Order: sequence, then C-alpha cells, then structure tokens
Amino acid sequence: MCDLVARTGRHLQRYEDGRRLVAGCIPFRYRDIKDEQKKLVEVLMINSQSGPGLLFPKGGWENDETVEEAAAREAIEEAGVRGDLVKLLGFYDFKSKQPDGMCRAAVFALLVKEELASWPEQSTRQRCWLTVPEAVEQSRHPWMQEALVTGFSGWLQNWSNGGGCVDRSER
Repeated sequence: MCDLVARTGRHLQRYEDGRRLVAGCIPFRYRDIKDEQKKLVEVLMINSQSGPGLLFPKGGWENDETVEEAAAREAIEEAGVRGDLVKLLGFYDFKSKQPDGMCRAAVFALLVKEELASWPEQSTRQRCWLTVPEAVEQSRHPWMQEALVTGFSGWLQNWSNGGGCVDRSER
C-alpha cells in the first residue's frame, strides 16, 4: 500500500497560448560496468497505460506548483523515484490525444537518488532501466526521442566532462 496519492483532474491545470502545460523528466542513474573503471548511464522509462512503447514520467503542471515541483511530483507518482532535478533540458511541443489538443512539456534531467518500494501508480506502471540507445528505440513518442537525443544526451556529454555542478564523486 502506498501512502502517496496521485493528483487527478484538471481543475488546476495551466494553459498558455492554447497549449496545456506539462512537466516531466528523464530520470537517470550511473551503474558500474563490471570489470571496468567506467560507469554506464541508464534512463528510467515506464510503460504506457494506453498502448505500446515506453514513456518518461510527465503530466500536468498545475497552478499551485512550480514547474520543478510538477516534474518531481510526476516522477514520484508515475515512476516511483526521487532525486535531484539537475537541468532543464528544454520545452517540447506535441499533439495530445486528449481533447486539449496541443501541449508544451518542460523536460528536466533527474538524477535518481531513491527508488520507492511503493508509489501511487505502481498498479498500472512498470519501471524499466535502459541505456540511452535502448530508450530511443523503445520510446513511444517522437518528441520524447528528440528530448532524449538532443536535450539529454547533449547535456549529459557536457555534464559528464566536468561541465556540471554536481560533485562527480557522487556518481
């Protein structure tokens, strides 16, 4: 049983220029490679509730929270992870299958610090750790592939080479 509860409904939903505003993240971690001194980057994806392919956690950004709070909340609700939002990767526009039409997603890189044993959507969501190429291949939506390839991978290369502000010894 999970003590956390997912938000539902859209009465607090933010809109801008006719687009529904959403917030999400690309959760990631470093995993040691056996018999090597290197670490492998893995991203966390979740199953879709409405079809094939995998997703990054994302959902409505509401009027009573910052975009960062919304992204962190969605990571907990949908994927059951907590961590540090380390970079806004960009804004990605996409067409929703809902009657709302167009959406704009703010997507962050989230360095995972904790995987929860129970979370609000655990009965309908399964977590899957993948390498970046695997995630690109299995991503359900082209805009998520773009966020992963252009936003996350480009930023990660710079961050891993010392451009980041997080202590590298934490990895």
